Amino acid sequence: MMGLFLLSALSGCKDRVENETTASDSNASEVISESNKGQAFIEDDASTPNVLQIALGSAEHSTLVKAIQAAELENALVNAGPLMVFAPTNEAFDALPDGTVEDLLKPENKDALANILKYHVTPGNYTKDFLKKFKKLGQANNQNVPVEVKGDDVFIGGAKIIASIPGGNGIVHVVDKVILPPSE
Repeated sequence: MMGLFLLSALSGCKDRVENETTASDSNASEVISESNKGQAFIEDDASTPNVLQIALGSAEHSTLVKAIQAAELENALVNAGPLMVFAPTNEAFDALPDGTVEDLLKPENKDALANILKYHVTPGNYTKDFLKKFKKLGQANNQNVPVEVKGDDVFIGGAKIIASIPGGNGIVHVVDKVILPPSE
């Protein structure tokens, strides 16, 4: 079922890109087609879903998926890994100040958005219980995020892990907040 959903989602993206390409000039066509290359755009119904496919298949992560696409990080999330993705829910994004998400999704803020998203990814494939042994994690944006344990709950940068979904190239830990990197 998930494979069928992903197939239709990716197919829909392909149709959208083809329509945009025919409606734009040749320079824009090159940009659009260049951004849709790589492993993230290969269809595969047989393998265990990778961390990107898990997010694509979750209605609760549509804002995260839009952000990943706006930052053009799809290919980074399908590499061999292992990767741990701390995936904020739509509700977590909605809790940000009004206009924050819309502003970050603008093309001129792509680098800032990518930095925030990379702060949600770390190498490894650790269960919630194993994460209890850590005090901090090194993130993909070369910054550290604190790990706290409160009873049975694990918090990453203040965001509580509320679910964990194993993937083909790592694990997705669903979190209840957007984890913002410390300001530099």
